Amino acid sequence: MRTCLITGASGFIGKALASALAHAQQPWQLRLVGRSAARLPDCAGATQHTIRALDASTDWSGMLQGVDVVVHAAARVHVLHDTAIDAPVQYRRTNDEGTLRLAEQASAAGVKRLVFLSTIGIHGLGQDLPYQETDTPAPNGPYAQSKLDAERGLQALAVRTGLEVVVIRPPLVYGPDAPGNFARLAAVVRRGIPLPLGSVRNLRSLVGVSNLVSLIDTCMTHPAAAQQTFLVSDGQDLSTPDLIRRMGVALHRPARLLPMPLPLLRWGAACVGKQSTLQQLTSTLRADIRKARAVLNWTPPLTVDAALAEALSPQRRP
Repeated sequence: MRTCLITGASGFIGKALASALAHAQQPWQLRLVGRSAARLPDCAGATQHTIRALDASTDWSGMLQGVDVVVHAAARVHVLHDTAIDAPVQYRRTNDEGTLRLAEQASAAGVKRLVFLSTIGIHGLGQDLPYQETDTPAPNGPYAQSKLDAERGLQALAVRTGLEVVVIRPPLVYGPDAPGNFARLAAVVRRGIPLPLGSVRNLRSLVGVSNLVSLIDTCMTHPAAAQQTFLVSDGQDLSTPDLIRRMGVALHRPARLLPMPLPLLRWGAACVGKQSTLQQLTSTLRADIRKARAVLNWTPPLTVDAALAEALSPQRRP
């Protein structure tokens, strides 16, 4: 049986991937790694491992023997208004140095392939045209910079060692129990609170967690994925008002959208320190996924509406 080690297996994406692989038609032997054993998913036959920290000193040697593929989903994640004084240093220590330490030890242990979850933030804050994998990077902050540095380090290591590296750059990932802005927006729609976003005319790429897991699964074994980078999305970009309306349908709640001029929205956001949140809700940021379609013959298995229904199922309400 093939063996896969998943880092960040106690996180939102890691849990979804572990569940999918455990129930696949040809299931994997799983090694699940996280910081807390209590938060790791209970997958039949999986072994569980804990690490105290993810950095340049982490010892992976006891976990990697006999592993075919590593999926590296663990990271110090991006949060708005990160107040840590040394946030850039901490991002680099975990997302760059910790990643390269894992890759070095994986290669030494004979692991064939490493799939690295990066971020579309490497490309920037958004532009009118969809981003492509070949676009010049313009990281939108220390988190994205640390991911870009890790990508570059992995590419150099791949040349030196022969480790097959696959990079996936997701936009906002949503799904059941998703954290962050998606959960907050869903809570507002569920409560019927009016949102002054009816005049927004943007387009955003999102990816449902099941669609992302599908691409990760493909990248774990597809011969053409080796040494490649892929953008990912649901394949249909939405304006923020359209997203809210579709969330309302999935929640069986009316979407209450009020028209308000964007300059007034920006003024209000500045008054309450929510400029970053407003930027994410009103700007355009799109991913071109033609490369994944062409190289891997991959297509998102769920439509946007199906992925939103999965994410917002009433059975999953808190």
